[in-house]
Amino acid sequence: MSDFLRSYLTVGIFGLVAVVLVAVLLGIGRILRPSNPTVQKLETYESGVDPTGDMWSQSNIRYYIFALLFVMFDVEAVFIFPWATRLEAYELFGLIEMAIFIYILLLGLLYAWRKGMLRWV
Repeated sequence: MSDFLRSYLTVGIFGLVAVVLVAVLLGIGRILRPSNPTVQKLETYESGVDPTGDMWSQSNIRYYIFALLFVMFDVEAVFIFPWATRLEAYELFGLIEMAIFIYILLLGLLYAWRKGMLRWV
């Protein structure tokens, strides 16, 4: 058997072991847990509030834009932290690249602020 096929076989064995392990653990959980369904237990849970009306509700688009901005600046932190730990190795070139990166992000934030996307109400 070639090394190429052996590598895929290893991945396949690990995948099969993972599937079997999940199935066994779910089966053990199903056997061990108490099962006593009542009408109250089968109702949809809404943080202690009785569910009313239709389950479909439309959200404001600003919520998604706010979430997108949050993710964008979260990703920024993911890039800045490793850069900050290796700042001495990157020297001036790394500093200029990070300044350009932050400038581009600030342009996006300024654009969102000018369009009124950061205003919640």
